[in-house]
Amino acid sequence: MRLPLPLAAACSFAVALQAPIAVAASSTAKSHADQTVEQRFTRANTAHDGHLTLDQAKAGYPTIARHFDAIDRDKKGYVTGDDIRAYYKTQRTLHRPAASAAHKEPRS
Repeated sequence: MRLPLPLAAACSFAVALQAPIAVAASSTAKSHADQTVEQRFTRANTAHDGHLTLDQAKAGYPTIARHFDAIDRDKKGYVTGDDIRAYYKTQRTLHRPAASAAHKEPRS
């Protein structure tokens, strides 16, 4: 069975349009994953004052927004880069022993 030329052209055009969209989506995801905490903080800190409020975090750094109360231990209403680094350090310390113990199974 032969496809009419306009139908074949339309199909190949539709397929060609999808490729750049997929590439753009994957490159955006990679660039976000490659960003450091400082880069994400700077992007979200729209006031450029070194203080990230809950509203700023919700808009530009959702991970921090989800843990905002735990990070803002002094209840200042904002977090700094140092607060975020201290929170991540605490979380790594809390989770590292559990991960190490899980890998240390007795061998018989």
